Amino acid sequence: MDKTETRTTCCYCGVGCGVLIASENGRIVGVRGDPDHPANYGRLCGKGLSLAASTASDSGRALHPVMRMARDAPRLRVGWDQALDAAADRFADIIRRHGPDAVAFYASGQLLTEDYYLFNKLAKGVAGTNNIDTNSRLCMSSAVTAYKMAFGADGPPACYEDLESAGCVLFAGSNMAYAHPVLFRRLEDARRDWSDARWIVVDPRRTDTAAMADLHLQIQPGTDVALFHGMLHHLIWEGLTDAGYIAAHTEGFDALKRMVRDYTPKMAAEICGVRAEDIATAAEWFGRSPASLSLYCMGLNQSSQGTAKNLALINLHLATGQIGRPGSGPFSLTGQPNAMGGREVGGMATMLAAHRDIANPDHRREVAAHWGVPEARLSSRPGLPAVAMFEALARGEIKAVWIVCTNPAHSLPDLALALARQALSRAELVVVQDAFAATDTTAFADILLPAASWGEKEGTVTNSERRVSRVRAAVPPPGEARPDGWIAAEFGRRLAARLHPGEADHFAYADAGQVFDEHRALTVGRDLDMGGLDYRLLEEKGPQQWPLPAGQAEGQARRYVDGVFATDNGQARFHAIDYQPPAEKISAHYPFRLITGRLRDQWHGMSRTGRVPGLFSHSPEPELCMHPEDAERRNLCDGDLVRVASKRGQWVLPLKTDGDLMRGCVFAAMHWSRQFLSSGGCNEATIPAVDGLSFQPELKHAAVRVEKAELPWRALAALRHPDLPALQARLAPLLADIDYAAISLAGRDALLLRAAGASPRLDWLMRVLDALALFPGPDVLEYRDDGRGALKRVAWDGDRLAWLVFAGGAQDDRDAGERLLQSLLDGEPWRGPRLAAFSPAAAGAARRDRIVCQCKQVGEAAILARLAQGGGVAELQAELGCGMVCGTCAPELARMASGYRQHA
Repeated sequence: MDKTETRTTCCYCGVGCGVLIASENGRIVGVRGDPDHPANYGRLCGKGLSLAASTASDSGRALHPVMRMARDAPRLRVGWDQALDAAADRFADIIRRHGPDAVAFYASGQLLTEDYYLFNKLAKGVAGTNNIDTNSRLCMSSAVTAYKMAFGADGPPACYEDLESAGCVLFAGSNMAYAHPVLFRRLEDARRDWSDARWIVVDPRRTDTAAMADLHLQIQPGTDVALFHGMLHHLIWEGLTDAGYIAAHTEGFDALKRMVRDYTPKMAAEICGVRAEDIATAAEWFGRSPASLSLYCMGLNQSSQGTAKNLALINLHLATGQIGRPGSGPFSLTGQPNAMGGREVGGMATMLAAHRDIANPDHRREVAAHWGVPEARLSSRPGLPAVAMFEALARGEIKAVWIVCTNPAHSLPDLALALARQALSRAELVVVQDAFAATDTTAFADILLPAASWGEKEGTVTNSERRVSRVRAAVPPPGEARPDGWIAAEFGRRLAARLHPGEADHFAYADAGQVFDEHRALTVGRDLDMGGLDYRLLEEKGPQQWPLPAGQAEGQARRYVDGVFATDNGQARFHAIDYQPPAEKISAHYPFRLITGRLRDQWHGMSRTGRVPGLFSHSPEPELCMHPEDAERRNLCDGDLVRVASKRGQWVLPLKTDGDLMRGCVFAAMHWSRQFLSSGGCNEATIPAVDGLSFQPELKHAAVRVEKAELPWRALAALRHPDLPALQARLAPLLADIDYAAISLAGRDALLLRAAGASPRLDWLMRVLDALALFPGPDVLEYRDDGRGALKRVAWDGDRLAWLVFAGGAQDDRDAGERLLQSLLDGEPWRGPRLAAFSPAAAGAARRDRIVCQCKQVGEAAILARLAQGGGVAELQAELGCGMVCGTCAPELARMASGYRQHA
């Protein structure tokens, strides 16, 4: 069969890149960027380019419905009818006995808009509860709340074209080079054409984005509000505000002006830990630029003061009139592919469809009429947002929860004590709908429903600039997996038949296009009017932005151009909110501030990216980053295992010293879950405090202590295998049984396991070897000393290493194991006698070369060697090819070249 190419949209971040899928014989065999898509014009980042690899195998996929016949019984394979009927019976029974609010739905910003719409309809229109929230609560709800408070409606006022027109770009809490690399490429291109453009980065870490800034404000974590107030004070003092714009288009400025009178740059500098002169410089650049654009993300949102941070930044734009013009505006960059679409359909506990309000009786009446249900069924009481939802589940107030396309047992804060694990263990019924069989959350499922994944379903998504794009199926889903929208409609039909006979036909849809039409009809006359947007237009003219009312040829790229906002009186609102420190203070017992964030090439809990060895090459293993001076004072060195503990929980990680991190802070990536680590990762320690307006948890800031973990017994296992996801799934259940263990993928086809214990754990190691089928044989060399807890096994496949196991407490053995590991990963032919594999290393362990360019697999050593010969990024690109495919590594290449010149 010939290859076919299908136009669709990437399933990762909110940039919304267009993708062309190549498929053959029902399998995805390749991807490339869509040159006609206005979000990316053919560019893709490393994650996007790896999409074919992450979907190449059905291994690890949920393929059939399974369910427990009794609470503690194993799950058994069942048919779809049996699984959905059982779920509908249980939900209906709980609603009858305990009321609608005894059930809840927890959705995802990775759902398609049509899927989201159906779940919102069945929760609010059939079950009669507003207890439907989403993992977008964890990433974007502070931005949503601030937009509504300031402008009267949700939705960024800027667009991607503004990246090319901005004279001053303020990055706030966003490592855009990692989180939104394709948009960052556009900014880099624009900067080359506009030499006077200024970049200001606000971040406690010197990230790749910060390293490219003209001014890096390395503030103390959580002090953004004080910084922005200090900038506004300077703008007012220097006459850089736009009095005409303020008078004509805003309200509340006088109260704000009185409040920021005390926030002099000097006062703000003392709070933030930066120089007052730098705050004044940032204000000057922002106020004097012909166009100032702010780009912000989780660093502002994931905070108990997230809404205040957003509003303080928006105040700067309103005060200077930097909104509604090319190159200007406060631009929140969404973290998930369809966080915006979920907001459109009201897929959160605190809103109704099409930006309507739950508390407004007219809004409830409009939605009820559209759905054909009694008005009284739509509850006037807001539902429970994510953290409160799982707290209620843990208390037994919510009896049943339906979780779709997300992993709260990994992503919610305070995993060790109060939230997801306890809640899911106590629930009467847990239904999980997911494409992948093994996540931290699927382990709790009483009913597990297999969902279609990327490239297997139809619908739409809306990206960060309000642009709606089609998502198309290139291949059928594997096994009995079904699209999320099909599952929602089938369950909605069954639940309606049990609770409201005669309403089951409310979920009779011929295709996704009918669902979209029903959704867009609700938007007519609203701020997000999509009356003129349908599948036909998307097919003929490609992705479109809203608002796009009927009769208009195209959507509005930039909002509030006329200075008329979505408030009752058409005026934007300033908000005067004082600075408040993070919810948890550091102390003598917990002296470090834990910061969490993303890795460049991984995504969320790694259920997808964790299937691709190449995506581990830039950050091969989990680690805790600490400033070298902090480490030295505690007698800690690179590679030491350290225990990170808060008042709530703890976990163990290897240490990495990092001079780009400010003293007093430590950093850990958010991605490592129980599928790859012997703990739940950084959310073992994070705090469940939430913003009082947006209900978004403070995932960025927690007080912790860091101590050396005395774990002298170490184990290393590595092997080549054609089905790494299957191996990882076999190992994951064993990880929690030892003090420290971590799985990563390496090279092109290798799995790596590291473990450590306070005492020898050969019993545990033998279970690992059984799971991996690493048994003695004719091509296996073995040494074992049970008294010392030592075991060495090395296997060959012809003249190359096939797998290895090294365990014990001796440093020489560790070094020998590291040398063999490098040989296995390099795939080099074995030279010399095989018995030499157990010889002590003569000069220490081999150093693994960190890969900088994932696309071309160019390592740090080769880059430094070329820089030593002279030249810079251009020479690296021309001779090594790095930075020439996706370009995601380009900021790091520039940073390495600059650093090499400074130290040469």
